[in-house]
Amino acid sequence: MAISGRAGLLALLGAIIVGVAVPSYIGIIAVTGVIVAAILVDLALAASISALTFTRGGTRSARLGEPASVTLTVMNPGGARVRGVLRDAWPPSAGASDRHALDIRGGGQQTVTTTLVPTRRGDRMADRITVRAFGPLGLAARQGSHRVPWTVRALPPFTSRKHLPSRLDRLRDLDGRLRTLARGQGTEFDSLRTYVAGDDVRSIDWRATARSTDVMIRTWRPERDRHLMVVLDTGRTSAGRVGDIPRLDASMDAALLLAALASRAGDRVDFIAYDRQVRASVQGSSAVELLPALVNGMASLQPTLVESDASGIAAEVLRRSRRRSLVVLLTGLEPDPLAQGLLPILHTLTSRHLVLIASVADPRISEMSHARGDAEAVFDAAAAARATQEREHVAGLLRRRGVEVVDATPDELAPALADAYLALKAAGRL
Repeated sequence: MAISGRAGLLALLGAIIVGVAVPSYIGIIAVTGVIVAAILVDLALAASISALTFTRGGTRSARLGEPASVTLTVMNPGGARVRGVLRDAWPPSAGASDRHALDIRGGGQQTVTTTLVPTRRGDRMADRITVRAFGPLGLAARQGSHRVPWTVRALPPFTSRKHLPSRLDRLRDLDGRLRTLARGQGTEFDSLRTYVAGDDVRSIDWRATARSTDVMIRTWRPERDRHLMVVLDTGRTSAGRVGDIPRLDASMDAALLLAALASRAGDRVDFIAYDRQVRASVQGSSAVELLPALVNGMASLQPTLVESDASGIAAEVLRRSRRRSLVVLLTGLEPDPLAQGLLPILHTLTSRHLVLIASVADPRISEMSHARGDAEAVFDAAAAARATQEREHVAGLLRRRGVEVVDATPDELAPALADAYLALKAAGRL
């Protein structure tokens, strides 16, 4: 049962009548009795809501920040007309517009649409549906709740996909498919063709030339069917916020762009998220299935406030990658965690694989390092310079051990990682 605002206005009107016309206990009892009787009659005439049935439909998943629509069909099998309000409750992070007006005749149905704009990744599950059916006077309503399960998954936004067309153009240029005089670079033999002025004479195939009336040259293409293992560190360092987003989200965005580019290049991509155990895994997906599998696997990932187990990461990579692969580890470049975790066991990876470490840098540190004006700003600049020097020192240690390093701000990390992959492919190092 619920009382509407009309009942409050009626009670106020009754108080005025008692105060002006019959200022006595008898007047109070009489007016109160009339109001209570009106509420009870209105409640008795309100339609029953226990027999209502509900059916959901609509979107199951949406990218973070994009709208998703969930429909709810309410059927009224009874004979009385249902007039009232429906609240389709969702968690606050679902960003739902959840209140709807109801007006369903007996035996009819009505469909309402709830629009969700999720503000956090992961699964958003519908809570209770609450219906208030008012009587003809609008003084009181019958109220009840129902549970109709539905889940909307908020996927990573993949904002770096805007960089994909330009990197695909570079990949096509690298592969020699553009209509230019330059041949494709790489280390895998592609085909033979007739020599034309401007070709590299070092590419002449003398055996093929001897069998032909023309001078023949070899053309090359970048390696294909190489294996990439993308490892996302979900330990405590990934929980730090850089700008408006956690480091984990920036790393996921970079991983998605790299995976999209590598799959278009004909390489195979596997993915794991790890801290002290595997949190998500995508393995053996085709080029068509890869991105949907990745965004679904990443959707529910959250940083874990524990130190990542570097030896566990290395063991998992070695177990999954039997052949030489490009291992892309998205983690932090903080000196202490690396010195105590990854650096001591790094040789177990670099001895069998090419390792690339990508890290999210804080643009605020660069801003602080140029700050001047007062003593506090100078101290901030000194602290920022020290932090930058420590990161550069760690990056230098990694490079001397044969590791490629990409250290960039959240907006620049994804394209920088894609460029590093293309550079390795062009150099024939995969």
